Amino acid sequence: MAYAKAMLDTHPDPPGGGSGVDPAAIARCAEACAECAQLSTMCADACLGEPTALEMRSCIRSDLDCADVCAATARVVARQTAFDTAVVRTLVAACAEICGASAEECERHAAHHAHCRICGEATRRCQQACEQLMLALA
Repeated sequence: MAYAKAMLDTHPDPPGGGSGVDPAAIARCAEACAECAQLSTMCADACLGEPTALEMRSCIRSDLDCADVCAATARVVARQTAFDTAVVRTLVAACAEICGASAEECERHAAHHAHCRICGEATRRCQQACEQLMLALA
């Protein structure tokens, strides 16, 4: 979080478009989303490498959907110029929702696949960071 928060601190526009949102909450969400996008992509790839890949289609699909939404959310949340609270709130809510669904899917496989356990933990962290930012934006 050190770099995202440091970058927000140097931005000429106030974090959250002057909405009074804690810059640390914005930074945590942006970083959790970026990490989740990366780990979800890696988990999908690991699932494809498993001998049971066909049986893991739902997990792979969930991972890839989560990765795409998290990547977009990370980029939008990080932008502070002309910050649109309504757009950010909608996107962050969608991200929290998909992270919750993806975490549930990965948790179903966590006992047999360490990559699913790790991904499930990352998606839960991202879900929590998104929920915290939604509360801050309320």
